[in-house]
Amino acid sequence: MKRVLVVQHEQFEGPGTLGEALAGLELRFLRTFAGDPIPKTLEEDALVVLGGGMGVYDRDRLPHLNDEIALYAAAMAAAKPVLGICLGSQLLAAALGAAVGKAPRKEIGWYGVSLLPEARGDALFETLPKKFPAFHWHGDAFTLPEGAVPLASSAMTPLQAFRAGPRAWGIQFHLETDEQVLTAMLSGGAAELREVGADTARIRSRAREELPQLRERALAVFRRWAALIQAP
Repeated sequence: MKRVLVVQHEQFEGPGTLGEALAGLELRFLRTFAGDPIPKTLEEDALVVLGGGMGVYDRDRLPHLNDEIALYAAAMAAAKPVLGICLGSQLLAAALGAAVGKAPRKEIGWYGVSLLPEARGDALFETLPKKFPAFHWHGDAFTLPEGAVPLASSAMTPLQAFRAGPRAWGIQFHLETDEQVLTAMLSGGAAELREVGADTARIRSRAREELPQLRERALAVFRRWAALIQAP
C-alpha cells in the first residue's frame, strides 16, 4: 500500500475531505503541535502539509518550519507528489524561493475563487468550474515561485493556488473543509474571528449551502492527486 505523510500543525485543523479522498492509502500523521519531529527525507510516497496559525516568518521561533521547507525540497527532488494547503502552500512557496509575508488584511469566511487561464489542462484544477465559492482562513500571501504555474485567485488574494512542476501543488484556500473541520476551526479560532469582526453565525449558515458542493469539488481534485501516488 502506498503511504502518505501528513504534517498537521493544529489539533483542530485536520485533513477533512482530503482524508476521504485518500482512502486506500496509508496515512501517517506527523503532529508538530505535539512535538513530533520533521524527518530530513521523505520515506513515504507523497507529502501533505496542512494549515496552521503560524507563518513562514515564524521560522526562528518555530524551527520545525525550516525542517518542513527542507522536507518539501527533498520530496520534490525525489519527484514525489506534494500538496500544501494554506500554511502548507506558503511553506511550499518558500521552499521554491518565493516571497511570503503578511497580506494587507485577513481573508476569513466564504469568498469566491476564480480559476486563471493556466488552470485549463491542469491535472487537478481542470475539474473545477471557472468560479466557485470556497472557505478561506489566512492572513498571509505569497508571490508566484519562479517557473511555477498560477492556477487560481480571489478578489482579495491574487494568487490562491499554483503548480510547481508536474507533481507539486499549493492551495491557499481551504478546499478540504468539511463540517468537522469548519466547526473545529471556528471553535479553535474564536479569538481571531472576534479580532477581524467575522460573523460566525453567517459563516455557519453559508456553510449549510456551500459544503455539499465544496465536498464534491474537493473530492474531484484530491482524488486526482491521489491517483498520481497510485500510478506506477
